[in-house]
Amino acid sequence: MRHAKSDWSAPSLPDHDRALNARGRTAARALGGWIRARGYHPDLALCSTALRTRQTLAGLELDVATRYERQLYNAEPATILSVIKSVQGANCVLVVAHNPGIAWLAQHIVKSRPAHPRFDDYPTGATLVSDFAAPAWSDLTEKSGTVVDFTVPKDL
Repeated sequence: MRHAKSDWSAPSLPDHDRALNARGRTAARALGGWIRARGYHPDLALCSTALRTRQTLAGLELDVATRYERQLYNAEPATILSVIKSVQGANCVLVVAHNPGIAWLAQHIVKSRPAHPRFDDYPTGATLVSDFAAPAWSDLTEKSGTVVDFTVPKDL
């Protein structure tokens, strides 16, 4: 999941400290409702330490164990994948991070892309659900996932 829409009204604020705007808070709640309605139950969230990612995760209103990872802040796709590969003991993992890394990873972790018109530009709040046949998170590779679902806040 890419974080929801952030607030750009204070340009002097450090990027790491940018909060969600009203639209972003609404989108996070809608995404949480979508996740719950579809029966996706992550048992671990990996979340960037940036304020907007933490607020997105909180807005989802999911009861999920969370690891806040500084290295997910504006991370390269290889770094995001490395953090995911470090997971042990979780069946379903939610990653909340930033573009362009999260978009690139989403586009390259699945065997085939969903037909959704917004998948390639991966807007704020874009959420990919994919399934992996790998026996452990450490076994993930590019093109190893099967798309289960994809949405963006505008769809909700």
